[in-house]
Amino acid sequence: MSDEKALVEIHPKGEGPAAEMQPLETVTSVDTFAGKIQVKWVPEAAVSSLGLMPFFIEFLKTSGRFDAWVEECPLQYTSPNAPRKRDVLGTILLSVLSGHWRYAHMNAVRGDGVNPELLGMTKVASEDSVRRASIGMQEEDSDQWMKRHLRASYEPLLEEPWALDVDSTVKPLYGHQEDAKLGYNPSKPGRPSHVYHSYFIANLRVVLEVEVQAGNQTASSFPDPHTASPPEQEYRDRYEDLTGCSLRQCPQCQRGRMVLVAILPKSPDNYPVSIDSS
Repeated sequence: MSDEKALVEIHPKGEGPAAEMQPLETVTSVDTFAGKIQVKWVPEAAVSSLGLMPFFIEFLKTSGRFDAWVEECPLQYTSPNAPRKRDVLGTILLSVLSGHWRYAHMNAVRGDGVNPELLGMTKVASEDSVRRASIGMQEEDSDQWMKRHLRASYEPLLEEPWALDVDSTVKPLYGHQEDAKLGYNPSKPGRPSHVYHSYFIANLRVVLEVEVQAGNQTASSFPDPHTASPPEQEYRDRYEDLTGCSLRQCPQCQRGRMVLVAILPKSPDNYPVSIDSS
């Protein structure tokens, strides 16, 4: 066929196949205790459980919570060869965030060459140093220290209306442990257990406190035996311990004191009506 009789393309061809879209590299600047660093997202890189830790460290530095937590820790050393408090507490923090539940697991944190430096640590403490530090702190002082800083993390949220959610979790035990008693245990019937009473801010799931009770105290009405108050005042003291807000002080003037004058009897209208059907 000659060129004169060849078909002529009237409409031009459309766009060719689009090249594979490559995501733009996103670089984020994060302020840590070691200075400002840049975090770059690499889609093909392996996933790390602590990959987002630099952002949490930035929060700790900006809010000042970590510095205050370390500064007010009742841990005291007298030996010049003792580790720094920041190194010990930073090791505990990284270990807890890694999901560890034994002292021996803390050795895995030594393989992290990034996050300890971002927390301002000079080295990762050994499991023996952390164990001796835990033994060296007085129980009452350390309990008040932890509760004070835990309360500071959620106290601003309590200015809005909220609801308290109490959950009980049964943990089966093996061996001889304190307060390991028989009780309600759906997973291992007949096995001694502990019960974890957890207090949450409903919907937010912010933990206010966790108490460990004996296995036969699964009901949420069981108070902490170490901080129990008289029965007639328990709920008010318990509320103040958890929230820092008093149910006795006037919320308007902050000076007056609310007292319990009398308990009014139930209205007769609320009693069920009995019908004689004989």
